[in-house]
Amino acid sequence: MGNEVYPIKDKRDFNKIKRQLHGRNRLLLTLGTAFGLRISDLLTLKVGDLRGKDALTLTESKRKKKRTITFSKSVKKEIAILSGKDSDYIFASRKGDRPISRVQAYRILNDAVASAGLTDKLGTIGTHSLRKTFGYRLYENGVNITRIMTILAHSSERETLKYIGVTADEISEAYESIEV
Repeated sequence: MGNEVYPIKDKRDFNKIKRQLHGRNRLLLTLGTAFGLRISDLLTLKVGDLRGKDALTLTESKRKKKRTITFSKSVKKEIAILSGKDSDYIFASRKGDRPISRVQAYRILNDAVASAGLTDKLGTIGTHSLRKTFGYRLYENGVNITRIMTILAHSSERETLKYIGVTADEISEAYESIEV
């Protein structure tokens, strides 16, 4: 799992993967790409953190910074299906009162990629692909790179572009598309 992983850039590929997942496994993909959290923060979410709310406020484990994430309509729709007690982990392990491991999350995602027939096209998808896909979607939707850099806590625009997989070719294509 030490290989570099990439964002899921093609929305059709993303939807093929999503169709392979159900219940909380589907929620793993959806929330991972909608929130842009590191997997360590995503896996520790509990039902009560999301159910009946419009936003999530948490302190990120790596940076120790407080972050508030406002839910989109599609996220609200996805979290409406949550069941269980508020104190239950959303991504609960079958092995007791704890969340699934990073390794299990990795397996869930890669099994879905394989079932969707996308292993050859996408290669290895890691848990970090979810966060990278979040950043790429923001970029694709026209969010300023400086804002994305701030959200992801990067130190430079160059670092953020590399992180979300924006290549020199994509930048050239963007310039070529401008007609004046």
